[in-house]
Parts: sequence; structure tokens; C-alpha cells
Amino acid sequence: MLLHPPTEDLGSPQQAIFDAIIKSLQECYDPEIPVDIYELGLIYSVDVGEDCEVAIKMTLTSPNCPAAQSLPAEVQMRAGDVEKVSSVSVDVVWDPMWTPDLMSDAAKLELNID
Repeated sequence: MLLHPPTEDLGSPQQAIFDAIIKSLQECYDPEIPVDIYELGLIYSVDVGEDCEVAIKMTLTSPNCPAAQSLPAEVQMRAGDVEKVSSVSVDVVWDPMWTPDLMSDAAKLELNID
């Protein structure tokens, strides 16, 4: 996965926010696949700024994904619900295109993909 955790020390407020966002996103599922969007590899980056503003880059399994409207909105809501987050922007990107190679080993195991 292409996540960008904060570069500050592990005790920073940004690190705690980053960890809480990842935990929240692990409860968000693609409606067509029984695996959370984090393990699917749909989250490309989560950047937490000094003022606790959050920028998330994500993708979808395809440009024609039926959840193209709802999934980014849910990601923004979940990240925004994390304590101390001041603002959230979600950018849906298509480069690189999502492929099953971006899935975690746990997701591949869940879906019986080698």
C-alpha cells in the first residue's frame, strides 16, 4: 500500500490521528466486495498536517464503480469524525489504476486470490 504515515515521532498528535483514521477506514467496506477499503488497497495516502487537516488520496476498483459517489463521501465522513481532525479533503485518483495486486495479503486470503 502507498500510505504515508506522519514523519514526526510516534507520539505526535498527527500520528494518533493517522492511526485513528486508518482504524476507522478499516470499518468501511466496498459494497460489492466483503473486504474493507483499506485492505483492498483503495486508500493510496493519508496525510495529516500540522493543523490536523487531513488529505486522503484514494481510488475505486473501477471508474464505473456503483459506489463512486457514496464511498468517497463515507471516507470523508469517517475521517472527519476522528477527534481533533480540523478538515478533510478526499481526492479520487486513477493513477495508478487499482489492481488486485494492491490488496493486502489478508484481503487476498479472504477472497481466495493467490
